[in-house]
Amino acid sequence: MDSNPDVKKKRSGDSEGGMSKYDSEGGVSTCDSDSVQQGASETQSKRTDETKRHSAEEHSVQQGASDTQSKRSDETERHSAEEHRWTPAEAEVNEKLRSTLKRKFQHLAEGVPHQGDIRLLHEIYTELYITEGGRGWFNNEHEVRQIERASRREAAQGRPIKCSDIFKPLSGQDKHIRTVLTEGVAGIGKTISVQKFILDWAEGKANQDVYLIFPLPFRELNLMKEKKISLAELLQHFHPEIKNQAIFSSSEHMFIFDGLDECRLPLDFHSNPRCCDVTEPASVDVLLTNLIKGNLLPSARLWITTRPAAAHLIPPECVDQLTEIRGFNNPQKEEYFGKRISDENLANRTITHLKSSRSLYIMCHIPVFCWITATVVERTSDESGSLQMPRTLTQMYTHFLIIQTSMKKHKYTGRKETDEEIIFKLGKLAFQQLEKGNLIFYEEDLRECGIDVTEASVYSGVCSQIFREEAGLYQGKVFSFVHLSIQEFLAALYVFLCFSNRERNMPDQQQTSPLSALFRTASLQDLHTTAVDLSLQSENGHLDLFLRFLLGLSLESNQNLLRHLLPQIRSQSQSPEQTVQYVKEKIRDEAIREKNTSDRMVNLFYCLNELNHHAVVEVIDRSSGTLSVVMLLPGEWKTKRFKFEISEEQLDEFDLQKYIKTPEKDLTELLSPDEVLERLVPVVTASTSAELQMCSLTEKSCAALASAVRSTSCSLKTLDLSGNDDLDDAGIQHLSDLLKSPHCKLETLV
Repeated sequence: MDSNPDVKKKRSGDSEGGMSKYDSEGGVSTCDSDSVQQGASETQSKRTDETKRHSAEEHSVQQGASDTQSKRSDETERHSAEEHRWTPAEAEVNEKLRSTLKRKFQHLAEGVPHQGDIRLLHEIYTELYITEGGRGWFNNEHEVRQIERASRREAAQGRPIKCSDIFKPLSGQDKHIRTVLTEGVAGIGKTISVQKFILDWAEGKANQDVYLIFPLPFRELNLMKEKKISLAELLQHFHPEIKNQAIFSSSEHMFIFDGLDECRLPLDFHSNPRCCDVTEPASVDVLLTNLIKGNLLPSARLWITTRPAAAHLIPPECVDQLTEIRGFNNPQKEEYFGKRISDENLANRTITHLKSSRSLYIMCHIPVFCWITATVVERTSDESGSLQMPRTLTQMYTHFLIIQTSMKKHKYTGRKETDEEIIFKLGKLAFQQLEKGNLIFYEEDLRECGIDVTEASVYSGVCSQIFREEAGLYQGKVFSFVHLSIQEFLAALYVFLCFSNRERNMPDQQQTSPLSALFRTASLQDLHTTAVDLSLQSENGHLDLFLRFLLGLSLESNQNLLRHLLPQIRSQSQSPEQTVQYVKEKIRDEAIREKNTSDRMVNLFYCLNELNHHAVVEVIDRSSGTLSVVMLLPGEWKTKRFKFEISEEQLDEFDLQKYIKTPEKDLTELLSPDEVLERLVPVVTASTSAELQMCSLTEKSCAALASAVRSTSCSLKTLDLSGNDDLDDAGIQHLSDLLKSPHCKLETLV
């Protein structure tokens, strides 16, 4: 089941007084990661009007067609509802179920009432972008990789479908839709769509031709996997209002199975016995497979939601319509921050900053990451509006962990465990469940990590927006982290804490899993190289984000931040330079092996970014006789290679103008001339002559150039900087100092 934060604007009268920016009691309300997209509903500033108009124009043709079809379908639905005549007993059951579901789904924070504000769903809901189509086959790639591909798609690709219309044939189609499979990455809005669909039905606003809707979340069905029960008894167990089995003679039922990716049932469609009688006892797994195959209640409608990795669990022949929920497009990102951050200037600076950091901006495709970012921005900006925004994912999540842990701290001052002990146990849980691929956990999972389930509310209270305890709508307790990325960050933090305090924290576990090698490393460098190798062995990118976080936590600046929360953390002062060089070697290997940019290479570049290293790697391929400079451009989710013919590892002449503007792309659209030169310095130093005239260079590039030319490996003898009128005295001084260096081999400077 996905989640979604209740988005709440900062009150103008709020004041933190003399408290630390991390210790204020205030803050955002309960986070439900699927609802982030619905969250920003309050004051709409004028500056978002243009964005909204642009978005409207972009989709107007498609939306118009969709609206027309929706009107036709609504008319059909009304006629169908009018023709249906229920007996008084049936009408009573219908009314009771509507009333129950309305109470359960009208509020956003269902199941976690102690975690902040409870708000009406209709106050904050905005329509999600659901499209026809999707993958439907096995896709076990890391969802960050899927997001990068989604970010490259044209916004107009696919026909938009309103949530309430997913069972209605699209324009030009004439088919009965029994089963809809909706996929989307974690936190994208699947569960909130289910909630809105049910609430609209319960309030009489949509799909009134449906007699009864039965929401059956997989995370709660898991708790009944050992039971043998009939379908009628199962539904009566979840919905006590259903007392008369005769109601199943009606054909207008609907079942909603939310969270297929959380299913722990076998779902053996091939071997399970056939079951056609709603009164026949069977395992829950047998009931589900027969319901999905149409052996049970063949006229009922089914809606199944899932993350892409589990979509293949449903046989294609059992799915009539495949839909996909997508994340924020670029205009929606800006609109979100415009609504979520009350200070207009701060919102604008946040958007500008995010655009300058590709690793952060691409993550904003996920609504929950936008909420994390807005939370960090609002809580770390002081009264004057001064802001030092995180530039890496590790910095962002470190700030977020500190903020969310500190906000509720005063409420649990009498607890036995320290923050460090709680975070360590949550990290252990995150790591062990990441290995298993689980996003939800049950009481036995918590016990394995030393978490007392009777005190689990303390964990969800101290880390109110990180770890969630849900009573479930009908069943026992279910636990989860708000989003997969938070689980990955805590898993990386757990490994780092185990390493930095090896004497005290070394895990007591059987060394059998592939990731257990991380706990046998003797140095920080060994830890990093082992993690890099394990990540590269994963074809689906399962450890991509975990690796970025683990490397980022090695920086002293991030360790200093963590001491707000973990004062006992031991400083790892080892320079990351060896790790940087190792990552570069792997990029070189990947560049030679792969003709096109691979996902592995892209993630390695982002690892360099987490280490605050300029993402430029020079690759010498002796087999082809070329020197490649591989870089990750800020405006593209791919690497860019510049190839040069080489002879004895030297170039005769380097002309910057040729690479600022290429037939493929004008790089000045993405980078300034200074930035292009900085990224190509390895080529300059491998050349005997560099033509840099009339390139609008400034003091910034002169500093980088002078530093590189001083190196003993530099081959440059002729340097032409004429026509760069923006060079000031500081830039000239860099060149003057360069000529005084004993290592400078320059013979001609123009």
